[in-house]
Parts: sequence; structure tokens; C-alpha cells
Amino acid sequence: MALVRTYGCQQNVADSEKLRGQLQEMGFAFTEQEEEADLILFNTCAVRENAEFRVYGNVGNLKALKRQKPSLIIGVCGCMMEQEHVAEKIRQSYPYVSLVFGTHVVHKLPELLYQTLTSGKRVFSRGDDSEDKTIVEGLPIHRDRDIRAWLTVMYGCDNFCTYCIVPYVRGREKSRKPGDILAEFKSLVEAGYKEITLLGQNVNSYGKGLEEQVDFSDLLNLLCTVPGDYHIRFMTSHPKDASFKLIDTIAAQPKICKHLHLPVQCGSDRLLVQMNRHYTVEHYLELIEYARKKVPGITFSSDIIVGFPGETEEDFQKTLELVQKVGYMQLFTFIYSKRTGTKAADMPDPTPRKEKTDRMTRLLKVQDDIAMALVKAQVGQTVRVLVEGYGRNEGTLSGRLDNNLTVEFEADSALMGSYAMVRLTGARATVLLGELVES
Repeated sequence: MALVRTYGCQQNVADSEKLRGQLQEMGFAFTEQEEEADLILFNTCAVRENAEFRVYGNVGNLKALKRQKPSLIIGVCGCMMEQEHVAEKIRQSYPYVSLVFGTHVVHKLPELLYQTLTSGKRVFSRGDDSEDKTIVEGLPIHRDRDIRAWLTVMYGCDNFCTYCIVPYVRGREKSRKPGDILAEFKSLVEAGYKEITLLGQNVNSYGKGLEEQVDFSDLLNLLCTVPGDYHIRFMTSHPKDASFKLIDTIAAQPKICKHLHLPVQCGSDRLLVQMNRHYTVEHYLELIEYARKKVPGITFSSDIIVGFPGETEEDFQKTLELVQKVGYMQLFTFIYSKRTGTKAADMPDPTPRKEKTDRMTRLLKVQDDIAMALVKAQVGQTVRVLVEGYGRNEGTLSGRLDNNLTVEFEADSALMGSYAMVRLTGARATVLLGELVES
């Protein structure tokens, strides 16, 4: 029995599905109970300090289980393990961890596990330069869900934002061939998946390094030629590479969800330069306004970092102004987390933690007011909903709208995994309430 526990972003989730696929072909079944597992594998995230602390704590908690069950294999993989100082900490402080490997050798799991089992030694692997540049196709995938699927279109990042560790742990940008993506996409549609999310650290730079002259908009148009009842989401879009062509494609293709996640990080041009983001607030707002004009009803979400080194109250006020101008349906907010090895880690950071948390509280209050007003404005519409799970109350189901909002409504569980027409009748905080019109 194997237990694979995932931390971090959707790309890590997609990697874990490939890990499970390989394990399944090796004969493993899966469990969520540590006591039942013969192999426990942590797929880690290095983006924020809290995620690292959780991994250390959870690995530490396995010491007693390993003592009780000496045959248990404990492995740690993913982004954290691409950092030499972290891998060394695992080596020194957690001697009962037998297997450690990085993001570039996910496809080598059977080989690495075989070495662990037969050598009697601990195995550490971060790959080499050639593996950093290689895309391995055809890996088996054990998907977590039967309605929604992740589909990676590219790997790595070339942006080197000063706060971000991703380019150092995920490597440089590599695009999959359109034909390989199309073949996987077709197989997902044929298997009955209703929502397919295209993944990449920066999907808008898709096409780099390919022989074909193709960009992300071209790829979207290609995938939309596949017949079937499904819709497409994608993430993440970097504003510096987002184009009017992309927005025109969203407008023209009914199968693409009318929602755009466009991380801005902050509303201060001064800090955007310090972050190495390569766009201005003015350019960002031009993209937002063009999308609003071309795609009626489109909604937006974004990422915001509070307390970046050197952020002043004036900088923060500009972020609040931007949030109010755009009117985000959702915000993913973070207090700046220092990452060893990034440029921002060496920048002066005089702002006290309490001041940063106070700013976060103020930001969340502004965003909550905006989101609740936007949600209430949806009431009265009749919308098509992908039914994904059970609602909070007995007898209700839950699903997502095209614009990424969640709605709950009374219905029979037979509707699970299908589309339903729902009239929006009210709201509970930022969750819509509705009644079934027809299936």
C-alpha cells in the first residue's frame, strides 16, 4: 500500500498523479492511513516557508511509525528537494527517510524505488542538466478525480521574480508539443472529463523552444476543435505575456471558461520593478478593461503579496486602490515569505510583522466586501453548473459556474458529474444558493 501526500500548487498535484500512476503499474494500491502504508511519499512545495515547516513536522511525526514498522519506506520529493540545503537537512536530521528526489526525475520513481529496496542504502537524486531540459511523455497517470482533470502544457519558468524560488526548483521553460497535448486532451474528453485545466508556471509563454510557430492562444483554439461536452480552464497567466489575442480567444471560444486568473502581486509600480515583474499597473488595467469589453460577464482572480521588502503604507494603499478598481471575484493573498536563494531574500525588510498582518487584515476586509457584492449581483440568473460534489446541507449538491463561483442547490445525487441548469436565488457569504431548473 502507498500513501502519496501532496503540498502546494496544481502542478504538484499533477506530478503526484504521475507518481501514483507509476506506483499503480508497479502493483501498489493506495491508502490515506499512514499505519496501513508500506510506502509514504511526500511531494513538497518550496514556495512558502509555512509549507516547508509542515513537511518537516509531518516527516518528523513518522519517526515512531518507522520504529514500529522497520520495513516502511519514507520518501520526500518535489520542489523542496531541488534546494541543496533542504536535501542536506533531510539527510542529516531525518535518517529514517530512505528516498529523496527532485522535480526533474519524477519519471524515474520505479528505478529509484528499486535502488532503495535492493541496495539497503538511502537514495538521493536531483537529476542532471540533461534531465532538466527533458520532457518525458507517456507516463501513466492515476487521476484524483473523475470529473475534473489537470493537463500540463509546459514546465518551468524563465521570469525570475525576485521573491520566487520556482525557476530554481522547476527549471527553465519547456513547452510540450501541441500534438502530444492534443492527444492527451482527446483521451480526457473521451474518458468523460467535463473540466480540463491546462497547467504551467506561465501558460502565456507557451511555445518557447518549439519548432512550430505556436503560442498559447493557438493551442487553445486547437483544443477547442475537439468535439464533446466539456470546458477549459487554465493557469497561471503572467500579465507581462497576457495578450489581447488571448482575450479574443476566450471571447470567441464558448468552451473556454469566462474567468481569468491574472496575478498582479501588488499595485505599486515601484514594487513591481523590485519584484522584476516587467509590467506596470497601467498595462495591467488595460488588459482588465479589454477583457471586460470583449468578454461580457468575465470575472477575475489574482494573487497579492503583502509586506514585500520595503513596502510602504503608500505602496499598500496603491494595492488597495487596484483591488477596488478591478473588483476581483477572488483573491489569493499572502504575507511575503523569505525564500533563500532569491534576490528579495537579501533586500532590506524593515516593516514589522504586526504591520504586515494589519495590512493583510485591511486587504481582506476590502476584498470580502467586493466579493460579496459581486456574488449577490449574480442572484436572479439561470446558469449552467458542473455538479462536482455534495453541498454543506443534507440533500444539496455543489458545483462551479463558468465564472468560478460555487453554487449549492437541492438535487438528487444522480446529477453528480453532469451539467445542470440552476436558477440563482440567494447567497451565503461568497457561496451562491440556487434551485434546479432542469438537468
